[in-house]
This record gives sequence, structure tokens and C-alpha cells, in this order.
Amino acid sequence: MAKSKNNSTTKKLSYISVPSQIINSLSSSSLQSLLVSPKKSSRSKSSSCLSWLSNHRTPKFWVFFLFLFGMIGMLKLGFNLDRLVPYSPYPCSTTQLHDLVSNKYLKSHMGFTSHGENSHQVEVLGESQPLISSGVLQSEVGVEPDSGKVGEEADGSEFWKQPDGLGYRSCLDLTTEYKRASEGIVKDRTKYLIVVVSGGMNQQRNQIVDAVVIARILGAALVVPIFQVNVIWGDESEFSDIFDLKHFKEVLADDVRIVSALPSTHIMTRPVEEKRTPLHASPNWIRSHYHKRIKREGVLLLRGLDSRLSKDLPSDLQKLRCKVAFHALRFAPPILGIGTKLAERMHNKGPYLALHLRMEKDVWVRTGCLPGLNPKYDEIIYNERIRRPELLTGRSNMTYHERKLAGLCPLNAVEVTRLLKALGAPKSARIYWAGGQPFGGKEALLPLIEEFPHFYNKEDLALPGELEPFANRASVMAAIDYIVSENSDVFMPSHGGNMGHVMQGHRAYAGHKKYITPDKRHMLPYFLNSSLPEAEFNRIIKELHRDSLGQPDLRSSRVGKDVTKYPIPECMCNETNTHSYM
Repeated sequence: MAKSKNNSTTKKLSYISVPSQIINSLSSSSLQSLLVSPKKSSRSKSSSCLSWLSNHRTPKFWVFFLFLFGMIGMLKLGFNLDRLVPYSPYPCSTTQLHDLVSNKYLKSHMGFTSHGENSHQVEVLGESQPLISSGVLQSEVGVEPDSGKVGEEADGSEFWKQPDGLGYRSCLDLTTEYKRASEGIVKDRTKYLIVVVSGGMNQQRNQIVDAVVIARILGAALVVPIFQVNVIWGDESEFSDIFDLKHFKEVLADDVRIVSALPSTHIMTRPVEEKRTPLHASPNWIRSHYHKRIKREGVLLLRGLDSRLSKDLPSDLQKLRCKVAFHALRFAPPILGIGTKLAERMHNKGPYLALHLRMEKDVWVRTGCLPGLNPKYDEIIYNERIRRPELLTGRSNMTYHERKLAGLCPLNAVEVTRLLKALGAPKSARIYWAGGQPFGGKEALLPLIEEFPHFYNKEDLALPGELEPFANRASVMAAIDYIVSENSDVFMPSHGGNMGHVMQGHRAYAGHKKYITPDKRHMLPYFLNSSLPEAEFNRIIKELHRDSLGQPDLRSSRVGKDVTKYPIPECMCNETNTHSYM
């Protein structure tokens, strides 16, 4: 019971723990009548106390009284009986308790699990008490309140922070020997290289880069690459539908001569077709096998250039690769126009994150993985893989679970959501998602939509009719996704692939814009550990990705890796290595 003393200048209150079910069933006035005793006059109170003391003067009584008082004090120290109700000028107020329950304060103390945001501020009658995600006060878990840090977590400013680029900038200065050879190469009118590129837009992009370099190695002119009709999407787009052909020719004018078609002197020439280019062929191999033939016949036709040219080339050729990928391959004006508009609409209300989601049906089939939506969808993917085993890209001896734990499967929406939350993405984050329609439709995206309501793709951002000119053209749609993603403040792919690789290099080349590389192999065991507290899970995930946020990464430490993914040191330099790779 709480007593009120009229003769004191400050009201002193004590508290009792009352189950929330009882509190919610009683009115505020009922509680006050139960908890606050009727007031008595100080005169009657003093006379009753004197009468009581005069009746208990024996020593045995006082020994017993002191013993009882000591026991109560020890119990008070051993058990904190006042934890349910925080200090307040108005004890047992039902409105206050209702607010606390709604903010998950009481739930956490009564054994309920909290899945709140990274930080909360509970306003209790003018007093603000910071809570962490588990619903426990920071002071109770030994964490000193840090208002600045709490503010950063609440508004997500830490998430949008860009990595330190260490002063690296684009650096494509070529050697005198390369420049001297260029004069003869661009004037040559006897040798022509024709290439047929295949796959999706980003795969075609990589093959175009290698085609330019092979033409340079052979000293031949390059006929504008021919796009093979995509068997999956049926896209019949040509080079000039996707890329700015005029710009492509102008940028490479001093390196390789680009022609739109064979000249009349070679139009009737039957090209020599080569189908046996090995993987990772060196410049010496290219010259020894193709140079005599193209010089004799005048025209050489190459197909399937994907990964045929070695990733380890002389410095000048690596710079040429970067020049093609990051300067020459600019998108056609109509595509660049709509892509830039959508990026501006995303930026209108602040920074945004671009997600490249690989959740299409063919991706699940090819990777040997399962979407995890429900047994029905998993069975569809499993049966499709049994029916068409040739679609599986590799490692057919591994089970789905082995692939998953090895980090070979795309992240699904639940995993992407948990990863972003652990890395500090605020609920208010604006997210652009790139990629084809996920298998399972909107249901596959629900975890992301529910956690991050500002979730858009190109169809959401475009005005009526804006995308109609590009309908049923998957390569064009992929190009629009590329532009919006490249302009984002943060980019993250749910799975490795051509777009992720090119985007990583492009963002590095643009000044190391933030790029999150999910460490799937190391983080998935923690995703499967349901007993791990959320705060500990977040700490572990942040630590795993501390060096995977787009910081400078030298290709020299990654032999065999593409320079268009790791442009340092061949294509970028700072004050410490400016003269080393010129």
C-alpha cells in the first residue's frame, strides 16, 4: 500500500508488482482506491502510535522486531520486486502500463519475445528511456546510453555512410609503345573481326569488352557485335538498341577501328569461323592461332566469347578493358533517358538502396537451389530440374543443403530482410529492386515489403506509358535496372552474377560507392541458429561484413579475377601508386 504523509514536503511513493491482466481489467479510479489509503489526521495518527508503543516494551518483542526487519531487508536485496513498474509520479496508471506494453517493455520482462526495431524511444510522462531491440533498458545490459549512436541507428545514417576510397581515381594512361602501335592498327583496312555475343545484357556486355581487346591483339577492325536472339526471353534487340553506337566508335577511335558492316571489298568473303577458343586464352595464344588466318582470309568469325580471353593481361590491355566497360559502353539515349528519370525519382526523397534480386524460376533451377516459399513451389523447382538436368550449371553431386551452406544459393526475401536489418538499414529506407519477376510473384517479396514499405521497381516508378516502347525486351529492361542501380547510394546483390560483378567494378571505378557483398557462406549458419539473440546476431553479421562494403580491393591479390570487377591497380591509382602502373 502507498501512504501519504501530509507533514512532508516531498511525496514518497512505493510500488507493488501487479500482473498486467489484473491491471487491464480495473479502471484507474478503482486502482487508486485499492492502492491509496484514506487520509488520517496527524493528531490521531500520533496518539495511536504512542498507545501501541506503550503496550510493547518487552526486550523479546524488540529482538523479534529487529530480526523481522533484517529479514525483509535481505529479501528486498535478493529479489528486485519493483521491476515491473518503472518509477513514475503516477504509480499503477493504466494508461502508462498500456503504453509500455505497446512499446514491448513489459512483454520483454514477462518472457515475451520482442522483434522491434534497432532502437526505440519510450516516452513515459516526460521521461525518455532508450530501449534496445530486445526490449531491455541499455543500463540493464551494461551498455552506456549513447544518444549520438542511438540517433545514427534510428535514422540509418551509418547505413548510408560511404567507404573510404583511399584517394583512388581512374588512371588509364597508356604506354608510348601502345600509342605508337595504335596508328597502324586504326589505319588497317585488311583484317576484320566479327563476333556473335549471347546471353543476357550483362553477359553480352562482358563479351563485347573481350571482343574489342581481341580485335586489338589481332590488329583488326571490329564489326559492330551481333546479338544472338536470346532463347529464354526471345529478345531480338541489336547493339544500337541497347548501346550508343556513335559514342562507342568515338571513345575507341584511337584503340580499335569500329565499323558498322564489312566493306565492299570483303562483303563476299566467307569468314573463317573458329569455335574452339579455349577458356582463358592468352594474347600469345590468340596471335599464334588466329593472326595468320585472319591475315590470309581477311575476316574471322568468333562465337561464344564468354570467359575465353584470359583475365591476366598486360597493363595496356587491362586499361583497354576498363575503357570499354566504363567509358565506351554507354546506353542508347532512350534507355539512358528513362533510366536517369527513374533514378532521379528515387533520389527525390533522399538516399536509396538498389537490390539485385535473383529469384526467377530459371535461377532456382540452374543453381540447384530451392526458393523456400512453401513445399508446393519447392516441388515445382525440383521436378523441373529432374526433367531438364542440363540446366544445372555445375556441381551436380551436391545436395541442396550442401549448396546452401557453401554459399552457392541466392538469398531469398527473408534472408535479404534479416541481412539488411542487421547491417542497420532503417525501416524508412527507400529500396529499388532490380531483376526479373520472382518465382512465386508478390508472395516471394512479402518479407521485404512488410519490413521496408518504400519498396519499388521500374514499373512502380514509371508514369503510364513510359515503359511501353521497351515492352517484351528483356535486355532493355535489364539496362534500365543497371542505370538506376549504378546511381544508387548503396547496392547489394542477392547472388553473384554478371550484373553484380560489373556493378561492383563500375561503382569502384566511380569512386568506391558503397557495395555490399553478402558473405553467404559464413553468415548462413547464424541465420539457422534460432536461439541467437537479435542483438548478438546483428553484431556478428556487421563484423562479418566489415570489409565487404565496397572498400578498395587490389586485383593483384586476386589472380585470375576480372579487372572490370577489381579495377585497382591497372585502371585506378592514388598518390602512392600513380607512377607504378602508368
